[in-house]
Amino acid sequence: MSFVIRPSREDDLEHLYEMAKLTGGGFTNLPADRDALSGKLEKSAKAFANTGTELVDQTFLLVLENTETGAVRGTCQLMTKVGQQWPFYSYRLNTLTQYSQELDRTVRAEMLNLVTDLEGCSEVGGLFLHPNERAGGLGLLLARSRYLFIAMHRARFAERVLAELRGIIDDRGGSPFWDGVAGRFFGMTFQEADYFNAINGNQFIADLMPKHPVYVAMLDDDAREVIGLPHPTGRAAMKMLEKEGFRYEGYVDIFDGGPSMLARTDDVVSVANAQPRSVTGTPVDKGERALIATGHLTDFRCCYGSRKVDGDSIAIDETGAATLRVGEGDRVWSVAK
Repeated sequence: MSFVIRPSREDDLEHLYEMAKLTGGGFTNLPADRDALSGKLEKSAKAFANTGTELVDQTFLLVLENTETGAVRGTCQLMTKVGQQWPFYSYRLNTLTQYSQELDRTVRAEMLNLVTDLEGCSEVGGLFLHPNERAGGLGLLLARSRYLFIAMHRARFAERVLAELRGIIDDRGGSPFWDGVAGRFFGMTFQEADYFNAINGNQFIADLMPKHPVYVAMLDDDAREVIGLPHPTGRAAMKMLEKEGFRYEGYVDIFDGGPSMLARTDDVVSVANAQPRSVTGTPVDKGERALIATGHLTDFRCCYGSRKVDGDSIAIDETGAATLRVGEGDRVWSVAK
């Protein structure tokens, strides 16, 4: 069975909708709403159709396709410049230190500050893999294909890249962080606010969110204990991001308190290590396992394959070559698995 990462198409809508219903909430980039998903597909099509090199606000949506059945079994997204259509809000966890001479006591208070520090960054997000396919490294293929895409279209992405991880969601589908912070001001459940944000954007946050810092000590235990923690299903993703060079710098999601990870784009391991090489005519049977990609914009394809690198040339296995639709002399980019 072979899988390939490719650009999304309009006829992927039903596949995406069926996967969106499996996310369990807290997944803004893949709402279970056909109109919203159709809008995302339309926006992605415009991004792929734009052949310029200017850094503008665009979204690329990629899908994981089973090449034998044609079924879409996963998806991921790249946002080139966040915070342009509406503000990109985060909470930044900081410490305020105060000293009383009379008491000879120093007090350090953790505070959540509403900020837009991450505006202008690129973002990798929207990664979801169908539950029946969570084996064989397909999640890793989805995640790292985005970095190959960035390397191959570097001018279209910013100097910093972020990744937001979903925070803790309870058995009811609610968020302890939301209930303890924003939910007290909005009169909406986490699911209602999350859905509204996915469909309409987050301008309502700017309208209603209190602008003053929130003292962490004043939150209830349930809200305080989940700040900066990823959902249990996202722990592996967090380790993957750390391996690529992303770091947690105290930024958390304003809805569920999940961590936002940051990296310099050129320092992301898979971006830095990806190099273009020409395919030789001799296929390799037993080479190094790698992610291999080819194509520009709408022709982008990425899959697992075997490679043998020799200077500026690369030999790849027959299955990989067939999946990527490349032959002798074609250019591919690759990074070791």
